[in-house]
Amino acid sequence: MKNTPFTDKHIALGAKMAEFAGYNMPISYTGINDEHATVRKNAGVFDVSHMGEFILKGPDALDLIQRVTSNDASKLNEAGKVQYSCLPNAEGGIVDDLLVYAIEPNNVYMLVVNASNIEKDWNWISKNNTKGVEMHNISDKTGLLAVQGPKAVEYMQELTDMDITHLKYYTFVKGKFAGVDNVVVSATGYTGAGGVEIYFEDKDGAADKIWNEIFRVGGPKGMKPIGLGARDTLRLEMGFCLYGNDIDDTTSPLEAGLGWITKFTKDFTSKEIFEAQKANGVSRKLVGFEMVDKGIPRHHYKIQNNAGEEIGFVTSGTQSPSLNKAIGMGYVRKDLAAVGSEINIMIRDKAVKAKVVKMPFE
Repeated sequence: MKNTPFTDKHIALGAKMAEFAGYNMPISYTGINDEHATVRKNAGVFDVSHMGEFILKGPDALDLIQRVTSNDASKLNEAGKVQYSCLPNAEGGIVDDLLVYAIEPNNVYMLVVNASNIEKDWNWISKNNTKGVEMHNISDKTGLLAVQGPKAVEYMQELTDMDITHLKYYTFVKGKFAGVDNVVVSATGYTGAGGVEIYFEDKDGAADKIWNEIFRVGGPKGMKPIGLGARDTLRLEMGFCLYGNDIDDTTSPLEAGLGWITKFTKDFTSKEIFEAQKANGVSRKLVGFEMVDKGIPRHHYKIQNNAGEEIGFVTSGTQSPSLNKAIGMGYVRKDLAAVGSEINIMIRDKAVKAKVVKMPFE
C-alpha cells in the first residue's frame, strides 16, 4: 500500500484510515457529518495526493488531447485555464473523467486523473500517442491538497501574493505559495462549496511546509482536515459523478448527463457512437433521486417501476448530511428519467418508494 506525503499526519491526528486505490487514505477524523458541515459552512482540507498527474508536452500535445478527450481542448487557449473532460473508449464507454490544465497552450498540458485509473489512463493515452508527444507521469512526486468551503479562499490568500481571491472557477495561477515555489493554485474542487486545489512537487519538505502553513492560518478559525467519507457525501449532494460508481467503461457520457463535455466540433474516439446516441436518444439516463419512504440506497441496488419491472440500478447513495434525507444517483430507463417520476429502490428485497429529482439536490 502506498502512502501520500501526508499519511503520517493523518495517523497522528487519529484519522480512521483505509485502503483506497492502493493508497493508505484517511476516511474520517471527527466523523463524516461534522466534517461535511465544516466544508459547507467554513473550510476543510482534503489530502487528494493519490490522484494522478501526467504532463504532455510538444507541438502535437494539443492534437493528442483532442483525439483522446471528449471536450474541446482548443478552448484552453491561454495559460491558466482548466477544463473538465473525459476519455472515451473505443466502445462508447468512459476510460476515465479528468481535468486538463493548460500550462503553456499548444505546448504543455497537465492531465489530472483518478487514482484508481492511473495505469489504465497512461496506457490508453500512450497507445494513442502516435506522433511522439513527450509524456511524463508525475503522479508519485506530486502532492495535492483540496482546500474547500466558503472561507477557503480567504484563508489561503494569506499564504500567497498571487491573487487567488478573484480566480474564476476553472482557472489557475502558478507561483509561490506558503513559501514554496512553483505551486499551482486552481479554482476547482469536488464539493460544490468553493475553494481551491493546491498542486506541488513533493521535495525539500514542501508537503510539511504547506500543510503546517495552511493550518497555521486556518486552524484557529475552525478549518479542519477532512476525509474521503465526507468528500463522497459532498460530491453526491452536488450530483458530481464518481468514476467506478456513476460512470465506467460501460456508460456513455450522454447517458451520464455529460453531453456538455462532449463536443462534436472535432474528431475524437467514439465520436460516431455518441453522434448516433445524440440523434436517436439514449435508452437509459443517470438521474438523481430522493427516498420518499425510509431506507438508504446503496451502489448496485436494483430499481423498479410501480409495476415491479426492473428499470435500472443505483450507482451512488447516502444519507445526505446537509439535507437530512436519503439521496442517490442511478441509471433508469429513459421513460422514467423525468423529474417527479416515481421509482422504487429494492432494499433487502423490499420495494422502497423514491422519486426522481433534479441535481444538485436541495
